[in-house]
Amino acid sequence: MSRSKIDLHGMLSNLPLFRELAPNEINDFVAATREVRAERGTVLFRKGDPASGLWIIVYGQVKLSFPSPNGTEKVLQIFGAGQSFGEAVMFLERPAPVYAETLADSLILHLNKQTIFDALAQDPTFARRMLAGMSMRLHQLVQDVESYSLRSAAQRVIGYLLQCDHGPSAQQTTITLPATKNVIASRLSLTPETLSRIFAQLAHEELIEVNGRDIMILDVAKLQAYQ
Repeated sequence: MSRSKIDLHGMLSNLPLFRELAPNEINDFVAATREVRAERGTVLFRKGDPASGLWIIVYGQVKLSFPSPNGTEKVLQIFGAGQSFGEAVMFLERPAPVYAETLADSLILHLNKQTIFDALAQDPTFARRMLAGMSMRLHQLVQDVESYSLRSAAQRVIGYLLQCDHGPSAQQTTITLPATKNVIASRLSLTPETLSRIFAQLAHEELIEVNGRDIMILDVAKLQAYQ
């Protein structure tokens, strides 16, 4: 990976969480920020490790997961560039309930928790932004529980594909899965075999075409209506 120095001040000031802070306030965060350059498969922290602060991804991907009793893992969330994680555990000041591992070569910023706590005490706007981010995360987890409890496996996969499509409204679109099919299957509480079977079923129905991680949705409206 490239070892070129990044502009921490510019990077932080462009993130939604820090966008409205004054330059001198950004400087306080820069002084408390550590760069972590991690190759794919690097464990950033393990279940049971103490919460040390906030993590922000500059580029790359990170999964949060925990091992299941049968030896597999359950992927809770996948984060990409510009996203942060670790806030909730940092506030609880409890050991991490999951482990974090990079899914690709990544550059990640780590901000120590005391600097975050000081900013929250001094700036109500910063506090509201962090609460908003955590609330969105909680809302997503509630949606996940609803999906796993009330939707069929095929409906979960279709919902995920449509959620990944952030492009302009179109009859046909192509998305690239953000991780391997095994990771996506775990994220959706499916076995890899079930995910592959559903992809094959949707392809047979001429709703999608699968080419590795690239999924072409042949008719968005028909896929939305498919049961």
